[in-house]
Amino acid sequence: MAKEKLAYVCTDCGTQHNQWQGQCASCGAWNTLKEFKLSTVKKTTAMAKATGYAGVLENQVKSISEVDLSVVPRILSGMSELDRVLGGGIVPGSVVLIGGDPGIGKSSILLQVMCYLSTRQTVLYVTGEESLQQVAMRAKRMQLPDEHLRLLTETDVESIIAAAHQEQPKVMVVDSIQTMQLAEVGSAAGGVSQVKESAAYLTRYAKQNNIAVFLVGHVTKSGEVAGPRVLEHIVDTVIFLEGQSDSRFRTLRAIKNRFGAVNELGVFAMTEKGMKQITNPSAIFLSRGDEPSAGSVVMVIWEGSRPLLVEIQALVDESLYGSPRRVTVGVDQNRITMLLAVMHRHGGIQASDQDVYVNVVGGVKVTETSADLALLCAILSSMRNQVLDQGLIIFGEIGLAGEIRPVPSGQERIIEAAKHGFKRAIVPLGNVPKGGVPGMEIIGVKTLQQALDVL
Repeated sequence: MAKEKLAYVCTDCGTQHNQWQGQCASCGAWNTLKEFKLSTVKKTTAMAKATGYAGVLENQVKSISEVDLSVVPRILSGMSELDRVLGGGIVPGSVVLIGGDPGIGKSSILLQVMCYLSTRQTVLYVTGEESLQQVAMRAKRMQLPDEHLRLLTETDVESIIAAAHQEQPKVMVVDSIQTMQLAEVGSAAGGVSQVKESAAYLTRYAKQNNIAVFLVGHVTKSGEVAGPRVLEHIVDTVIFLEGQSDSRFRTLRAIKNRFGAVNELGVFAMTEKGMKQITNPSAIFLSRGDEPSAGSVVMVIWEGSRPLLVEIQALVDESLYGSPRRVTVGVDQNRITMLLAVMHRHGGIQASDQDVYVNVVGGVKVTETSADLALLCAILSSMRNQVLDQGLIIFGEIGLAGEIRPVPSGQERIIEAAKHGFKRAIVPLGNVPKGGVPGMEIIGVKTLQQALDVL
């Protein structure tokens, strides 16, 4: 007989507890344990004695040499930037969770993809938040080919599975997972148990029927997908659509991908006709002002499989209070504090009494350490109020001993900068190409002091 058990899951880290407690024992967060029900089945003693095992072996054990390694053909979404983030296209039988702030464009980009795919194969768009008229009005406004798109407005997961079994789609969208619910789970839609069980139910159906499923997930104020973190463990791919409210540009980044790299970046622009792909994002992020200003430096970062030229700005001002401020947008604040200490120790330049503000233009989030040297050069340019050469690009990692460490794909970064008209480059000595780059003056440095002397 089925017996219901209660479990408590931390919404921050996904750790399961047997009983409720105020603080999660794994991550230390307070008041994050939420209750949900587990359904377990008792195994009879007679079955265990008769078979020696209380279960039934459905799948056969194979050696690794017997596994079929034939490549599964991917489904092209019609958007090369989305295919890049997914690892080359949509994998049949995969489950993709796409998250983002409200109004960022999650439904718009998925509606565009579904309309494109509907011209070639059967797709199903399930909406639990909007009516069919609202979805149709959006498609008409965006001038999409929606003649063959199949729509369904439903929040019951079992009814969705029944409709999908009848339609037999190749790709299905569920918008959003927070509105879905199962009748057997005794809680309101959007709760921990409903989100977890609904996602698991849809995932099992996708795997068994080889259907690609997109799940739309809302994010909380802290920027995480609403619901338990176990939702990220259930799905195959987790991608986030990010952007600033005052900018029309959107970035699509994968934080988990079982079928490709997790550091790929897709860039889009929000227009009246939906999301428009930006195939050359460096040209967008390099829209500098007419008048050169101090504290501005162009750096080359590596996103996935391509280089990206980004402008970084720094403003250093005298602190009017006892504790100087360190404000950053797009870079790690702790990294700035460490780099300022290195600049003081190994460069002889002190900023302990100065407020330091750093901003990455275009809303790009820089996570790699190749931006260290460009950050310090921008800060120094603002401190001395000296404008750096407009045709200069800088990249390199700085160690605590003041050494400049080489970064991956250094030659490709320099070549990309040369394509955009840059004439000089200050890079780690280990990244200087042996044959050089035509039209580019490359200066290799080994220490922070050498880089400051070049400037």
